Amino acid sequence: MSDHRIIRRLSAAEGYLALDLPQRALEELQGVADPGPQGFAWHLLRAESFRALSRWSDALEEFRRCYEREPRNLGVLLGLAWCYKRIDQLPQAIAVMLEAYQSHADVPVVLYNIACYYALDGQKQPALSWLGRALRKDRDFLRLIPSETDFNPIRHDPDFHRLLELAGANV
Repeated sequence: MSDHRIIRRLSAAEGYLALDLPQRALEELQGVADPGPQGFAWHLLRAESFRALSRWSDALEEFRRCYEREPRNLGVLLGLAWCYKRIDQLPQAIAVMLEAYQSHADVPVVLYNIACYYALDGQKQPALSWLGRALRKDRDFLRLIPSETDFNPIRHDPDFHRLLELAGANV
């Protein structure tokens, strides 16, 4: 299959994903026997398709293949952590996010996700520390916290409320 035809299939799959048709995206991608130099994009589209279908283990395998090609790609690292969380492997999700922090320390969502995963794992102190860092970088996260279920394990903790008050939230 020519590069042009592969790129057309990848574009079609991307379009199907944008239309929330992940199964059609996967069908389009199945038509590519060897993605060649487009391997990263092909695996990433498969990962996102599986994730949209809540097929976490399949998505995780595709994100791992992407990671082999581009280990510092933030989208890949976020995808890996997302999948690890959903298959109840929080230590791995945290480890991936800490790895993401090494090359993306200036990206507030990295700090916020680390806080979320620590909170979900019941590790209050690191959760509060990372959440404080995230809020110092981007106070817009304050809007997400009330509906963020990852914080439920620490939501009623006085230290959590104090942090939010210091950040300017109406608790």
